Amino acid sequence: MSPHPPPRPGRAGRPPAPGRSDKRDPARRDSHRKTGRKPGKGQLKTAGATPLPDPLPGVRPPRILVLVGLMGVGKTTLGRLLARLYNLPFIDVDAEIERAAGCTVAEIFSRHGEAHFRAGEHRVIRRLLRSGPCVLATGGGAWMNPRTRQVIRATPGTCTIWLRAPLEVLLRRVLHKRAERPLLAEADPAETLKKLAAARAPFYAEADLTIDCGDESVEQGVTLIQQGLKNFAPLERLTVRLGDKPGDKPGEKESSYDILTGSGLLERARDLLVPHLKGAHAVIVTDETVAGLHLDTLLDGLKDAETPFGKLRIDVLTLPPGEGSKTLAQYSRLMGQLLGLGIDRSTTLIALGGGVVGDLTGFMAATAMRGLPFIQIPTTLLAQVDSSVGGKTGVNLGSSEAGEAPEEAEDGRVAGGGKNLIGAFWQPVLVLADTSVLATLPKRQFKAGYAEIVKSAAIADPDLLAWCERHGRALLEGTPALLAEAVRRSCAFKARVVSADERESASADGRALLNLGHTFGHALEAEYGFDGRLLHGEAVSIGMVMALEMSVRLGLAPPQDLQRLVDHLRSLEMPVSLHDLPPLGERGERLEAEKLLEHMRRDKKARHGRLSFVLLRRLGEAFTSSEVEAGPLYEYLCSKGCAPREERTSHAPAAPSEARKTGETSA
Repeated sequence: MSPHPPPRPGRAGRPPAPGRSDKRDPARRDSHRKTGRKPGKGQLKTAGATPLPDPLPGVRPPRILVLVGLMGVGKTTLGRLLARLYNLPFIDVDAEIERAAGCTVAEIFSRHGEAHFRAGEHRVIRRLLRSGPCVLATGGGAWMNPRTRQVIRATPGTCTIWLRAPLEVLLRRVLHKRAERPLLAEADPAETLKKLAAARAPFYAEADLTIDCGDESVEQGVTLIQQGLKNFAPLERLTVRLGDKPGDKPGEKESSYDILTGSGLLERARDLLVPHLKGAHAVIVTDETVAGLHLDTLLDGLKDAETPFGKLRIDVLTLPPGEGSKTLAQYSRLMGQLLGLGIDRSTTLIALGGGVVGDLTGFMAATAMRGLPFIQIPTTLLAQVDSSVGGKTGVNLGSSEAGEAPEEAEDGRVAGGGKNLIGAFWQPVLVLADTSVLATLPKRQFKAGYAEIVKSAAIADPDLLAWCERHGRALLEGTPALLAEAVRRSCAFKARVVSADERESASADGRALLNLGHTFGHALEAEYGFDGRLLHGEAVSIGMVMALEMSVRLGLAPPQDLQRLVDHLRSLEMPVSLHDLPPLGERGERLEAEKLLEHMRRDKKARHGRLSFVLLRRLGEAFTSSEVEAGPLYEYLCSKGCAPREERTSHAPAAPSEARKTGETSA
């Protein structure tokens, strides 16, 4: 069957592609009606001009809606109203097949058989998926073809909806049209439909959404679908393009990779991950908490996976949760276990977890056998919007590992170590961000990840900042569609930055801008000893405000921007100042300005012995600077409540400032 019908007599060239405007024949633009078919008794009816609910504000609908289900369930009728709701073209696959073949579906079955029809149906669906956004109503058996399921699932921005109805409802709708239903034409229709329902239900259940639409009105059916879409995030694909030169095809370099975002992706792991494997062996690295929540889902998604190299063999390594596991000791233990699994250079490591698991697994991949492929499956908001993208891997260095006597070790502080001081740039071959796993994330972790979203907005995306101000609270409540939008926008921003400056080597700005708030934040984390009392995102939230306050003090940024940032973060109960920190030690020690400065001097971002900061001219316009002198910085830290050099005795934490009590901008 040809993908396009021959030109009409007297007209040159092909007819318009499906879903494209055709002013000469407006009826074809959004309906693609089946030849010779008219609404009949028992079919769903629509009130035509009946108002439909508005789409959820702040969230994009899926690019392509694919309706699947048994004959008579109402795919065509509901599809037309969905197309109207979302202002998308409507395409009936059977109508497209008939138009392309020049005969009816029943005639194709009669002349060539079902196998021939299914092969042509697959080709037509594949073409339609490439034609752009649309609502696609498939035939009842289309979803049974594994190749068709795979191509639909792999198409970015697609949501598959199973329309389900009781058998008695379906029979009432299809009995009067048996001649147009090849599978019902000769046998007992009730028995045939019953067998079809039993055989197809397990496959229909793999659709992204299941909507029950019995005798409800078509408007009620559309409302049910829209409610389901509010909690669905379609598969989206972004590409981190590394090493492209003029003349290269975008993303064709081996080091370039995709970021896949959406909900329910772990269940689809076989389709999404296997094409990126370099061999038939994969090792999943995860922490004990994530293993209890999501490991079985991933393993089920990879069950019976076949690679071009044979059946996939999977091993699992686990580590304790938390920043305290990102150490050389844990790295050494896991590497010993990894090498004992009989790996080779085609073995793929899969990081299933948050930033700690991702950083540690990436460092293992970078160093085992001089480099193994690895895949990031981030399970925290912070990892999905930031740490899983960009190829930064590594472990923290504690004071004892640095060969120093741990100063005041009883309070857990690190005197000679630092954040990510041992590591490598090692890009993943794929990032798979399944936003549905965020439903298990504690609220504190949610807020820590949200700080990185605000950071991206503050660096160079004023529109994202305004979006956060409108939707931040609903996002932190876990609204799935908002989470998906936040992850997509943050990943798109970071992908652009990393593509332009992979190894943070630009002399000014470039990837270093992503460190907004991190110079202060990493120093705070090091002082707290990476023991979980202060999360990375919490440190970044405080550090970001401090960086903007420094910018205001230097006359670089307007004070109202500082007030705006503090107001937004405070409205979500996020930390914005040193007064929001937990107790440093059992004796109520204060942070020491000199110790924070020492951590900053050890920071990876320091250049030629000078401190490096990301400052702001305004929210949405960041820049790097090495002009911040240690003296003024020391005075600033003391003004924020840090203990000066001469103060070495134990003190209770400084009382909250009047500015904090009144909501003013003191950081």
